[in-house]
Amino acid sequence: MTKTALVVGASGIVGGATATLLVERGWTVHGLARRPVAQPGVAPVAADLQDAEATAAALRDVNPDAVFITTWLRQDSEAENIRVNAAMVRNLLSGLSSPTGPRHVALVTGLKHYLGPFEAYGKGTLPQTPFREEQGRLDVENFYYAQEDEVFAAAARDGFTWSVHRPHTVIGRAVGNAMNMGTTLAVYATLCREAGRPMVFPGSAAQWSGLTDMTDAGQLARHLLWATETEAAHDQAFNVVNGDVFRWQWMWGRIADWFGVEAAPFDGTVRPLEQQMADSADTWRGIAEREKLVEADIARLASPWHSDADLGRPIEVVTDMSKSRRLGFTDYQPTDDAFFALFAQLRREGLIP
Repeated sequence: MTKTALVVGASGIVGGATATLLVERGWTVHGLARRPVAQPGVAPVAADLQDAEATAAALRDVNPDAVFITTWLRQDSEAENIRVNAAMVRNLLSGLSSPTGPRHVALVTGLKHYLGPFEAYGKGTLPQTPFREEQGRLDVENFYYAQEDEVFAAAARDGFTWSVHRPHTVIGRAVGNAMNMGTTLAVYATLCREAGRPMVFPGSAAQWSGLTDMTDAGQLARHLLWATETEAAHDQAFNVVNGDVFRWQWMWGRIADWFGVEAAPFDGTVRPLEQQMADSADTWRGIAEREKLVEADIARLASPWHSDADLGRPIEVVTDMSKSRRLGFTDYQPTDDAFFALFAQLRREGLIP
């Protein structure tokens, strides 16, 4: 029998990749978003998860075998992050609550589980790297923990299984996404080429020289589906990354080469993208008009603040995936190939020249 999925945040990087994979695997897919975009094979569901009654009404005829929660809303403080994002998960799962409700719920969070929320990011006493799932929660309020607790409470109430997925920085295609390093770097490289200047690494010496890893959206989508379909993975939390490690001093040059731009030598000075890309809106609009690009608003493509948070960390960040490997998830994605595939897709779709 065909299985039915509800992908929450279907217009985002992770949600879009997950919906695409599920359609390819023969699932019936409903894609929920505040403003759904057209996706092949995906039935749109328009809902604002902050509105409990409207969410329940929008989901009245949706009876999924699996729910994939891939969305969140950034607020001005962590207290507001907790209040809003916990309520969104609670409203979603309450709106689906019924004897024939979801059999599995997969929640996507991230490495702020180990590094702390935005207000305390990378500060205090942190777990030793590589991060492992058994290291547990920090002694600090965190909206990821609040989202998890809502899933755990609903699972106890309604009897479904769950999984939590913690990617590192996600590489994938989306427009208007708040956490989008791949497209941000593509826009930055294009601006550098336009100005005839080299790409200057924006981050810290620790990130330039230390080992790191990342998560391709397709790799994460496969991990979500694997956990949904693997009984041994139920009621478990997992890290999920590509499976390779690299240093930015190597990756930065490869990205610059792809765009035909020089990579400036790193001199140890932090030069955030927010500063480097400040006042670039008019330049990007001019590039978009000249090259007939489909998106002239740089703010819908680039999120320099988020890339700065990742690339400016003063500590090495590497993630362990042994738990998934032991249970049978063996997929692998070279991170440089993930970047190059994204850049090629952005070019095909007319998002970059």
